[in-house]
Parts: sequence; C-alpha cells; structure tokens
Amino acid sequence: MSLPRSRPPIMSLTDAAAERVRSIIARSDKPVIGLRVGVKNGGCAGMEYTMEFAEEAGRFDEVVEDKGVKVLIDPKAVLYLLGTQMDYKTDKFAAQFVFNNPNQTSACGCGESVAITPVRSEAVEIHAG
Repeated sequence: MSLPRSRPPIMSLTDAAAERVRSIIARSDKPVIGLRVGVKNGGCAGMEYTMEFAEEAGRFDEVVEDKGVKVLIDPKAVLYLLGTQMDYKTDKFAAQFVFNNPNQTSACGCGESVAITPVRSEAVEIHAG
C-alpha cells in the first residue's frame, strides 16, 4: 500500500515579499485579509500576473499562509502558479514583486508578461483535508 504524497505548496513568499505585503496591507484604507494573486491573458508573451487586495476569501480561492501573510490564489490560476515563489526586489531603478515560477517557459523583453505552461492536473494529487 503506497502512502499518499503531499502536494507542494502552491506558492511561497520570500522574507522580502512578506515584509512588503505586510507593509502595503497595513497602509490600506479598507479592511484587508490578504493579497489575491492570479494570472490573466495579456501582454506580448501571453499572460500576466495579477495582484489585488482581498477583503474576503472567494468560495474557491486556495489560501496560502506564509511568513505571516495570507495569499489567496484565484482557482483558475492554481495550475499555473504551483511551486511559485514570490519575491520583492529593489534595485537602482525599480522596486517590484518578482515571481520565480517553475512553470514559466518564457518572458517578454520588458518583463511585464510571461508564457506559462500549466501543471497537468493528473500530475497533481490533491488530498481532501
């Protein structure tokens, strides 16, 4: 009898990303429970990451809590984001969230859009709680 494998986290945050998200949420003028992350069609490479404040969890959102931050994953984005690490980087000219996504196959030259191949659903074993 084989033991069920646990699913890897959909998404994780670096310390820098968690600190930045906490800072942004603390300055919100509305009650916010976390950050909603997803993907949408757009840009020259085909897809763009989306982020917005979450005032409440959606019925089918996947909820990830990492380093004191609650991230709600749009259910349509789960297979695109599986295994992704969200980071926050600053350099001389910019400060931005960066997604280190193992499912990303390419990005446009400006870095605003990406091509992502979703994880095959049959390759992911999901266990009921």
